Amino acid sequence: MLTLSPRRIPGLSALAKDYDAILCDVWGVLHNGVAAFPGAVEALRSYRAGGGRVVLLTNAPRPAEPIHEQLAKLGVPTDAYDDLLTSGDVTREILMARPERAVLHVGPERDLALYQDLPIELVDDTRAEAVVATGLFDDTVETPEDYRVRLASLAERRLPMICANPDIVVKRGSKRVWCAGALARVYEEFGGEAVLVGKPYPPVYEEARLRLAAVCGRPFDRLRVLAIGDGLATDVRGAYGQKLDVLFVTSGIHGADFGPLDDPDPKRVEIRLMDEDLAVTAMVSRLVW
Repeated sequence: MLTLSPRRIPGLSALAKDYDAILCDVWGVLHNGVAAFPGAVEALRSYRAGGGRVVLLTNAPRPAEPIHEQLAKLGVPTDAYDDLLTSGDVTREILMARPERAVLHVGPERDLALYQDLPIELVDDTRAEAVVATGLFDDTVETPEDYRVRLASLAERRLPMICANPDIVVKRGSKRVWCAGALARVYEEFGGEAVLVGKPYPPVYEEARLRLAAVCGRPFDRLRVLAIGDGLATDVRGAYGQKLDVLFVTSGIHGADFGPLDDPDPKRVEIRLMDEDLAVTAMVSRLVW
């Protein structure tokens, strides 16, 4: 049940018996971009050991295969989940369905796997029929302000932008870094059309429902699925829009807003949910069993 006044639980075990499957966020819940959270990994392992199924849902703008590899390096083994769906997977489907074939890639080189085996030609600004934003070229030093002139010029030509990661910012370790969603926001300021792929938007949940049905071996039942996430604008809003129960991890991207990371103030959480016009089922400071 969704509520503005979620109960604080000690760990996932308090809810596990009520759900057949979990739709779990990755960055901010399972890892911080530098290393996995061991307690979160063990929580998902324990849930699976009890018969539950886990589908990871991430706004990573790359296909699932390199994300499996990244997770393993960070310390999230494959036995912690049953399937992995990325916004990159859904972006590839959208690119295949669109007419544009000459694409300007805005983002780091590591995201070029997004176009592998697609009938897409990567071109410069002058030849582009569409823009695909996966992030900043160097998110360690750049900000969206560095892109304003270029984005204004592209928007003036009315090129559609496909944003493969709607996140605005994430925390890499203790540092906040900008994501592609921040570029899409600037693009829209200039009147550009931005197609946002990933949480909280419906297309990624349409595919997630299919993945959940597949791993559970029966039709999708939203009443038996628990979404877990730390981002109000992405994880929580997306799940709330799909009428899924939500376990809100408070120590993630919004951790500083709720008091001590391991002792969040429930009233602050309640006020924030009210301000955001959202509701969740329960809250936990960190995902543990």
